[in-house]
Amino acid sequence: MLSLAAGRAEAQPALATVRGVVHDSLTAAPLGSALVQLVADDRDGTYGQSVLADNAGLFEFRDVPTGRYTLGFHHALLDSLGLEPIARALVIAPGEASVRVDLAIPSPARFRAAVCGSSTSADAGGVVVGVVRDARDRTAAAGVTVGAEWLELSFARTGMTRRRPRREVTTTAAGWFALCDVPSPGSVVLSASRGEVGTDPVEVQMPAGGFLRRELYVGEARITLVPPTPAQKAATADTTTLLPRRMRTGSGRLSGRVVAAVGGKPLAGAQVSVVDGPVARADANGNWSLAEAPTGTRALEVRAVGHYPERRVVDVVDGAPPVEFSLATLASVIDTVRVTAGRLGTANLIAFEERRRTGQGRYLTAQDIARRQPQLTSDLFRAVPGVYWDGGTNPDAQILMRGIFAERCAPTVFLNGAMMNGLSANDLDLFVAPKDLVGIEVYAAGTAPPEFQNYADTSAAGACGSIVIWSR
Repeated sequence: MLSLAAGRAEAQPALATVRGVVHDSLTAAPLGSALVQLVADDRDGTYGQSVLADNAGLFEFRDVPTGRYTLGFHHALLDSLGLEPIARALVIAPGEASVRVDLAIPSPARFRAAVCGSSTSADAGGVVVGVVRDARDRTAAAGVTVGAEWLELSFARTGMTRRRPRREVTTTAAGWFALCDVPSPGSVVLSASRGEVGTDPVEVQMPAGGFLRRELYVGEARITLVPPTPAQKAATADTTTLLPRRMRTGSGRLSGRVVAAVGGKPLAGAQVSVVDGPVARADANGNWSLAEAPTGTRALEVRAVGHYPERRVVDVVDGAPPVEFSLATLASVIDTVRVTAGRLGTANLIAFEERRRTGQGRYLTAQDIARRQPQLTSDLFRAVPGVYWDGGTNPDAQILMRGIFAERCAPTVFLNGAMMNGLSANDLDLFVAPKDLVGIEVYAAGTAPPEFQNYADTSAAGACGSIVIWSR
C-alpha cells in the first residue's frame, strides 16, 4: 500500500508559481492595481485565474499546472490610451517550479509609431492622447473636436514673424483622441468643444520623451455681461477703456483651502475664481467654496495680498476633490525680478530709463510689474489707459488701442526690439511669462519713437500706437 501511494504522488504533475511586474513604460514606473489574468490555451478552459497587482505592480499566480497559457492585464490607463488589454503567450514546461514574466505598456516610441505611424525623422513630433468625458456624468464624449495649438516664431531681416499651427481630431465612440506631431519638448494649448459645451484652453508642457496623456471634461458655461464696479472705475483714469466683463457661470461647485507656502498660515481673504467666472473669498481658516462655476476643464486662479498668484487647471465635476493652494510670498518674487532686471542689457536699460524720464508713453518697470501680480502677461493691459483688452478664452483675443483712423486697432508689438506682426493676447501669454518681464512701454498713436513704429505698412505707420516689451 505504501509503495502504491508513493507511486501516485510521483505521478502527480509539478505545480509552478508565475510572478512578475506590470510596468508603465510611458512614465517609466510600475503600474499598480492592474487586473492580471492567466488563462489556459485549451478548449476546456481547465485553468483560469485573476489577481490584482499591488501598488508596486507585483503579481503572482500559485499552483499553475504545466501547459500553454495566455497572460494579460487590464487597467483604466489602457482605455485612456485607446489600447486593448495587453496579452502574451506563456509556456510552463514540465519540472518548472517558478516562472518570471513581466508585462508592460508599450514605450513612448513604440506607442507613437502605433498611433501616428512610423517616422524616419530624428526630430519627429510628440503625441498627446486621452479621453474626453462629459462633465455631467463622466461618461465618454464621442464626436468632440480636440485641438492643439502652439506658437512658432521665425526670424528674418524684416523682423520676427509668428504662426500658430493647429492640429484637430474628433473623439471616437469611447471618447478617445490622439494628436500627433506636436512639438516636443514645448508648450502646447489643448481645447475641446462640441456644440455649446467645451473646455477652457489648457496649456500643457510636452516632455522630451514625446508622449503626454491628458483627460478633458466638456461642460457648459452661461455667458452674462457684468458692468464695471465703482472700485474699478475709481482705479482707472480713462473709464472709456472699461468694458462690461463677460461672466461665465454654471452649475459646478469647487472648494479648497489657501495657505502660505512658508509656515502654512491660512490666507484669509484670498480671492479664488474661475477665469472670467465667479469669485470666492477664503475665510479666517483659509477655506473657500465656489458656487455657480462653469462645469468642465477650467482654469482656476488664486490671489492674495503680498503673495504671488497661481493659476491651475481643474476639472469642475461632481465630487471633485478639494483644491489646495500654497502661495509663495511676493517679496521673494520681487527680489528675483530686481536681480534679473539688469539682464535687459546696459544699452537697452539706459535707453529705457531715458525714455521713461522724458518720453510721452506709459512705462512699467520690473517693480511695477511685480506689484501688479499678473498671472498672465496680457493681464497687465487690463487697466492701462487707452488700451483695450477683450480677454475671454478666445485664442484670437486681441490687445487693442485707440488709433488715429479707427476707434480700436491692433498696435505694433515689439519684443526685445524685434517687431512681431499679428500677435494676439494668447500668443503674448505663451511667448513671455510675467516673471521674465523687465519693462513695458506703451505709446499712443503718433507718439512712439521712430525705432518703435511700423514702417512696413506706410498707410498705418504711427496710426495705432506701439507696445514695447522687454524680457530677460
